[in-house]
Amino acid sequence: MSTVLIIFCVLAAITLATAFLTIFSRNPIHSAIYLVICFFSIAGHYLLLNAQFLAIVHVIVYSGAIMILFLFTIMLMNLNEQKEVHRPRITRLGAIVSFCLICAVLILIFINSKPIVGEYVTTGEDYQSIKVLGKVLLNEYMVPFEFASILLLVAMIGTVLLSKKEKLQK
Repeated sequence: MSTVLIIFCVLAAITLATAFLTIFSRNPIHSAIYLVICFFSIAGHYLLLNAQFLAIVHVIVYSGAIMILFLFTIMLMNLNEQKEVHRPRITRLGAIVSFCLICAVLILIFINSKPIVGEYVTTGEDYQSIKVLGKVLLNEYMVPFEFASILLLVAMIGTVLLSKKEKLQK
């Protein structure tokens, strides 16, 4: 086995393990720490692909800025309080239905997708250049780039709504 393959397998194992620990950890601070480790291992994958610029931007943006935002939100939520107001059942039902619909759409997309068959053609362009990277991101990948920004906006709105205090009914 080559060294790159061994490093890839180790990084993949770390990424998957910390992703599962992020989801299944009961302590939100531990979940945030596992997510940071997951982000760093994904940056390691970028380095294996010889994309140093993307690796550094990934570490700065995700591990730095977004995780600090998540940690502040977790701290503001004061999750140790015992007098939590329970959400109505319609909210839980809506979340379950939304989750099932999204899973169904993703499974249908996966089933109907066809693998790319043929030779890999290189253009010879250096994608490490910020100018070339900007052109690629804002021309070919404009829609996924905008979807990512909408996803981050929805996540921020969700954290604000979750941390909002509700009045206790007596």
